[in-house]
Amino acid sequence: MSNDLMTPDLDDTVEPGPSYPQFGTPMVLAGSVLVAASAFLSWSYDREPLGDVSITGNPAPTQYLALIIGVLGIVLFLGRGPLARFFSWFDETAALRGLGFGAVAFALAVILAIFANTSGLINVDPGGWILLVGSIALAFGAEQLPAGRTHADPLRSKTSSWTEILAIIALLTGVLFLAAYALAMEDGYAFLALLAFLGAISATLIRGGFFQWLSIATAKHRQVLMLGAVVVAFLFPFTQDGRDANMTIATQIIVFAITALGLNIVVGLAGLLDLGYIAFLGAGAYVSALLSGSATSHLGFQLPFWLTAIIGACVASTLGLIIGTPTLRVSGDYLAIVTLAFGEIFRITVNNLDGINGPSITNGPNGVSGIPELNLFGFDFGQPHTLGGFTLTRYANYYFLLLLLGAFVILVFTRLNNSRIGRGWVAIREDERAAEAMGVNVFGLKLFAFAGGAFLAGLAGTIKAHQDLAISPDQFVFLESAFLLAAIVLGGMGTVAGALVGATMLKLLPEKLRFLENYRLLMFGILLVLMMRFRPEGLVASKRRQLEFHEDDQELAEAIQVEHLETKEAQA
Repeated sequence: MSNDLMTPDLDDTVEPGPSYPQFGTPMVLAGSVLVAASAFLSWSYDREPLGDVSITGNPAPTQYLALIIGVLGIVLFLGRGPLARFFSWFDETAALRGLGFGAVAFALAVILAIFANTSGLINVDPGGWILLVGSIALAFGAEQLPAGRTHADPLRSKTSSWTEILAIIALLTGVLFLAAYALAMEDGYAFLALLAFLGAISATLIRGGFFQWLSIATAKHRQVLMLGAVVVAFLFPFTQDGRDANMTIATQIIVFAITALGLNIVVGLAGLLDLGYIAFLGAGAYVSALLSGSATSHLGFQLPFWLTAIIGACVASTLGLIIGTPTLRVSGDYLAIVTLAFGEIFRITVNNLDGINGPSITNGPNGVSGIPELNLFGFDFGQPHTLGGFTLTRYANYYFLLLLLGAFVILVFTRLNNSRIGRGWVAIREDERAAEAMGVNVFGLKLFAFAGGAFLAGLAGTIKAHQDLAISPDQFVFLESAFLLAAIVLGGMGTVAGALVGATMLKLLPEKLRFLENYRLLMFGILLVLMMRFRPEGLVASKRRQLEFHEDDQELAEAIQVEHLETKEAQA
């Protein structure tokens, strides 16, 4: 027999790596089993923490999260052996490592919740300690696992169209039920445990390569994704059983997200640092409140809402032009200082238009109250309505209106981003002098970015005024501008999904973490520091910015190039 026939195919072999301890495999299995088993045991002697986790054999909702982590660990463990053919493109070893660290974070959140709600760690029952020991064993064992075998690149995986469509539908359905479940949670510590659980699942899927595969699948089926997202957003109010508490948060999130998308034009695309952007939202809100015939308006007349919305957006855009024309010739820190001053000037101005320090227009610190409910084409947004047996409250009515506005803003943002104007903004952001040398109208595009972003914020403000029924200067302070900027930095500058994710996180987390009181800002600061360290490009980053922050990562550059080619082929 010739040597050629004896030589194995190099593509089917795995290069021998360094030797690893052999106890990693049994530790992963044992840790996963312990985490899953702990769900059926008592975690706390006291019934108060985490929705009563003191009963053996009857898991509470938080304990089911531990069961999911344990079962997922077992499935990934089997993916290295009996189920290997189902994980042909999924890196289950890296996924197990992400799951292990996430499981430890979840267990620590559980122990912290029991400690904070009772008289100390003495109230932690054996089930809680078994959860912690099992998660540590899972994390430590996963770190000791050898590479095992070579995986196909998830970007080149070949899966059927139906599989990809079902995965997109399953993901969107999960998002819908997860949003309803998270908003319904009243226990802040249980919400903290849920965040740790979501971090564990996200780390598992990211490190395993699932989201790389999903990005290709969504590019192939963009229409399915868009239609599914619209359906999920539309169905959310029907999960609330006529309750207003969660719908209030949902409408605030959408207003915040729309405003963040407008700021994303200025900061994410054009690269202009604006620290007073909340003033444009306030301008639209005040115009709408004063022209809507509110009880405390001194103007004495009322205009139709559609006209008020246009006027409010145009006033905000005009303010953008006024502040932009003399100041956009500066950049960097100087521009940030000027925009910060503009935001404070707006707040102080509306605070002084009280009839004492200035003309009687805005009622000063008291603000404008008694703003009437919207009534469009005979539809009263202030009255509950019944649709298909479901009761839709006033906040649900405003929610649907804000969804329509959000869809319009997203359309405007994506069209601008993909146009010649968007490419000009990106060129300015990358190198202003080089862009000007190539014939880009730098000043004109900067001014258009300021005016366009202000227009979208003012439009959102006109609806916000009617939704809140009252506005005051303390709603438009500098901290709100800082949160808007943090939302797009955290979510991912220059992307629609990034602004939506960042806005949702920064509006939802403060509402659900009120039990931390003064420590909420500390938690927020720690989150930003961790993001800047481990994912500076944001949670949902554009491929361009991802390469900018990881320019030395040749493997990432090659992966993004392949993904770009795959996406172009899918769209073709």
